[in-house]
Order: sequence, then C-alpha cells, then structure tokens
Amino acid sequence: MESMQWKHKTSPTPKKFRVEKLAGKVMATFFWDERGLLLLEFMSQKTTITGQTYANTITALREAIKEKRQGKLSAGMLLLHDNAAVHMSAKSQAAIRQCGFQQLSHPPYSPELAPSDYFLF
Repeated sequence: MESMQWKHKTSPTPKKFRVEKLAGKVMATFFWDERGLLLLEFMSQKTTITGQTYANTITALREAIKEKRQGKLSAGMLLLHDNAAVHMSAKSQAAIRQCGFQQLSHPPYSPELAPSDYFLF
C-alpha cells in the first residue's frame, strides 16, 4: 500500500526510501555519581541479565571506582538501585557485600517519585 499525502498536481513524485532492518534493542547498565559517569556496560543481544551477570557488573563497578575516583572506596560507597529480582538475588547481594558497598533502601515504584528524577546535583 502506498502512503497517501497531499500534493499539488505539478509537484514531483516523492522519493521512496529503502527500509533497512533496525539494530534491535540493546540493554545498557550504567552507574554515575555526582561527578559523572562511572561505568557503562552493554549486554550482548538476545541475552538475559541474571544474578551472576549483575554480580560481575558490580565487581566491574568497584574497579571503575578504584580507577576513576581514587579514595572514594575507603570513604564508603552508597548504592541505590531498584528492587529487581536480579539486584536482590543471593549472588548479587554477595557481590555487593564483597565490594564493600552499602545499599540504600529503594522506595516502591511510583512514576511520580523516582529517586533519579528528583535528586538535584
């Protein structure tokens, strides 16, 4: 079916563009602090995040903090993430404790009150 559009009788015929397949969805996990981005990871396509993959991400976060924010780890790091099952899994929780992060309680989801929406830098 051709798209309909209004045009003058003497207007040139609109060009047709070839449709190409999109890259698809890509999941990104990112962490930041008051100074900016700490870690950005992309998941491989058609993979699912698990407790183990999130635990690996937490370990990578600790390394990124060591590299980008010297001295911050010894001062203590607070971690705020939602209550998703992979974040609360035993493997994720063990990695969080092992990395020395302290978790902040996340309030139940509310579209009017998401912590990252109302926190001002």
